[in-house]
Amino acid sequence: MPNSLINETSPYLQQHARNPVDWYPWGEAALNKARTENKPILLSIGYSACHWCHVMEHESFEDEATARVMNALFVNIKVDREERPDLDKVYQFAHQLLNQRSGGWPLNMFLTADEHIPFFGGTYFPPQPRHGMPAFVDILQRVSDFYHDHPEDVGRQNDSVREYLQRASEGSGSADHEIEAAVLDEARRQLEGSYDKNYAGFGAAPKFPHPTNIERLLRHWSATGGTDARALAMARTTLHAMASGGIYDQLGGGFCRYAVDAQWMIPHFEKMLYDNGPLLALYADAYVATGDSAFKRVAEETAQWVMREMQSPSGGYYSTLDADSEGEEGKFYTWRLAEVQQLLTDQEYAVLLRHYGLDRPPNFEGAWHLHVFRSVENIAAELHFDLPMVQALLKAARGKLLAVRETRVRPGRDEKILTSWNGLMIKGMAVAGRRLGREDFIASAEQALDFVRNNLWVDGRLLATSKDGKAHLMAYLDDYAFLADGVLALLEARWCGDDLQMLIALADAMMEHFAADDGGFYFTADDHEKLIQRPRPWMDEATPSGNGIAAQVLLRLGYLLGNSAYIDAAEKTLCAAWHDVHGFPHAHNALLTAAEEFLYPTEIIVLRDAGKAAAEEMAQWTAVLNREYAPRRLQVAIPGDGSVPSGALAGYAAPTTGVMAYICREGRCLPPLESLAELHRREKG
Repeated sequence: MPNSLINETSPYLQQHARNPVDWYPWGEAALNKARTENKPILLSIGYSACHWCHVMEHESFEDEATARVMNALFVNIKVDREERPDLDKVYQFAHQLLNQRSGGWPLNMFLTADEHIPFFGGTYFPPQPRHGMPAFVDILQRVSDFYHDHPEDVGRQNDSVREYLQRASEGSGSADHEIEAAVLDEARRQLEGSYDKNYAGFGAAPKFPHPTNIERLLRHWSATGGTDARALAMARTTLHAMASGGIYDQLGGGFCRYAVDAQWMIPHFEKMLYDNGPLLALYADAYVATGDSAFKRVAEETAQWVMREMQSPSGGYYSTLDADSEGEEGKFYTWRLAEVQQLLTDQEYAVLLRHYGLDRPPNFEGAWHLHVFRSVENIAAELHFDLPMVQALLKAARGKLLAVRETRVRPGRDEKILTSWNGLMIKGMAVAGRRLGREDFIASAEQALDFVRNNLWVDGRLLATSKDGKAHLMAYLDDYAFLADGVLALLEARWCGDDLQMLIALADAMMEHFAADDGGFYFTADDHEKLIQRPRPWMDEATPSGNGIAAQVLLRLGYLLGNSAYIDAAEKTLCAAWHDVHGFPHAHNALLTAAEEFLYPTEIIVLRDAGKAAAEEMAQWTAVLNREYAPRRLQVAIPGDGSVPSGALAGYAAPTTGVMAYICREGRCLPPLESLAELHRREKG
């Protein structure tokens, strides 16, 4: 018989609906049951693409004997961390407090029945004693005994946890904090200190992409006028290492979550929308900054993968692809040598073999996961082939392998549509479309935004998730901030007055329902369910800080519209966070970008044309600007018949002929320009 998860929208929760464990979703039914029966709560948080979540489910949650113990001793609650990031943030932080180390997934926390404060917890627990860890059933019994036999000890610890949680939600700065530029230089130094000189990237294995780190290096290089060659080199080398590594899908495009090794060779095979959105924007920007065609190829392939595999027929973007297929991690992506040889001509095989290292020992459980070992130039020299011939052979070989791979049993896809992650991908698609001149990418972003507007935007407020026609759950800070950032990027790619109005409404709702009195934004709204903590996160995690993105959007929108309230709210956010930012700058890159644009106000370029007759000329102007890497610039091209709100934008009148550029920078507006050559000279100068 199914348990109480059977009617949930989350695929992750539905995966557990027929476990023998009497699972409940988070809600009053489960919480009341715990209070009434005085049973502690076992809160288990995971997500559908999580490999170790699947392992623990198979080992423990599908086991009848384990389930009997869980049902007898606890009220068991399952949570999808992608639908309920509020709960995940609170209890991940509590795990760190209790265990003095970071958590992860699956997260298994034991909570008191009345106040839901955690008194013990961990991540994966094995079914049998292993690696110094006791068996899960033994842990269950010990935790239950401790809870009932030592209520005073539990109470004292709860008081401490409650105090720490409260302090963590407080602002770390003050209204008179000085936002100084020196912290940008310190972040640059810290990034070089953590840079892996052997294999690129930051830190040791496991290796994560960290797109905000690379963006910070590119912005720093740009801010120095191109003189910081080392910052550019670290960014470029890391981008190349990731694109050549197994973390990148060499056949189908798109990035996996992370590499388990320092060399970027073998990934944890799950693919997450929230990684690929920022990486798509980053590679498109890096192409414009460097002119490196490899970055353009990666951006195009990633965007095409998203449209092919991750965009729903209704327009919204799906969430994740699983790491496993047919019960094995990575099986969908790996190859046997005989299979490859059978599919290719001798010349194709000779090229692909060398390029992806199939002439080396297997690199993943007796098979090969594709990873670039040798360049096409090197292979051309060895085989005495022309370079275009090698490139053509490799392209043909990849196409054949991809076609065969498409016939395999596919990894599971989590088809819920999350507002926040859609915001990240809308931005990625909009940036890539604008930078690469790809109208299809821009159209994809428009379709996703239309889905959000039609299904998740209700009476001026957002909902967090949608699946199978059901949208629900109050949205979080990241939903508003990331979506607003995506809409702003889409406005840069093409103008739409309705989108600007939605952007303004998102900013206003964020300020009304999430703002803290002393600056910054809480993760949950003022009318959200009351939890044991109302987080106010400053630090970048797997996704950028919602506070950082909110501050960036408010600054840019404030400068564009001439709205000082938005700029003031961004400044208050920076002041509230500044103690944390100053202490550990490179962990707060989203806030650093906001600080940079506060210290050096965004240059605004508004292009207006005389109507349809000047559309081709307008396209020439925008093409010139789109080819320039100017991260401190916001540009919009408004057709002569485009709608604009009252205020600063209304002052940028459309010309009677041709195109006119209005430029505001460093707190002053310059005389409008009517010549593309003059605009280009002024921007280059």
